[in-house]
Amino acid sequence: MDIYTSDSLHFVFSKVMRTHWHKMHELLQHQEVFPGQPPLLFALSRKDGQSQKELAEQLHIQPATITVMLNRMVKTGLVERKQDDKDQRVSRVFLTQKGKLAHTEVRETFKAMDTQCFGNFSEEDKQLLRRLMLQVYDNLVESKEADCTGKPGESPANT
Repeated sequence: MDIYTSDSLHFVFSKVMRTHWHKMHELLQHQEVFPGQPPLLFALSRKDGQSQKELAEQLHIQPATITVMLNRMVKTGLVERKQDDKDQRVSRVFLTQKGKLAHTEVRETFKAMDTQCFGNFSEEDKQLLRRLMLQVYDNLVESKEADCTGKPGESPANT
C-alpha cells in the first residue's frame, strides 16, 4: 500500500491526529487554555505547589519550555508562582481560582471529546484500539534505538 494514498494507515492516522488536535484547540481556546497546557493543569490539580523542575520532569518537557508555558499561564491568570518558604531559590506553582475552574472545564472538554471520538465504539472496540495505539507507541519508542535500517538495538557501528 502506498503511504501517500487516502487508504494508507499513515494517511488515516495523520488525518485523525490533525483533526483531533484542531478540534481540541478550538474547544480549549474558549477557556483561555492553549495546546500543551492541559497536562500542566492536570499535574497541578493532582499536586498543587510543585516546583518548575518537578513539573518539567513529570511532563517530560525542557525547563525552558515549562518557563514559557508558565509565563503565558500567569498572564492569563491560571497559575501563580510563589517562592518556597524553605528555599528562596525554588519557585512553586499553584493553580489560581481561575486555574481550578479552567481545570474543571478542560476535564469536561476532554470527556466530551472522548464521547465524540469513541461514543459509538463498543467497550471491546475501545480496548482493542487502546492496545493497538499502545503498540504503535511502543514501536515508535523502540525505533529511537534503531539505526536507519530499522533494526531495533543495532547501531550503525555494529554493522
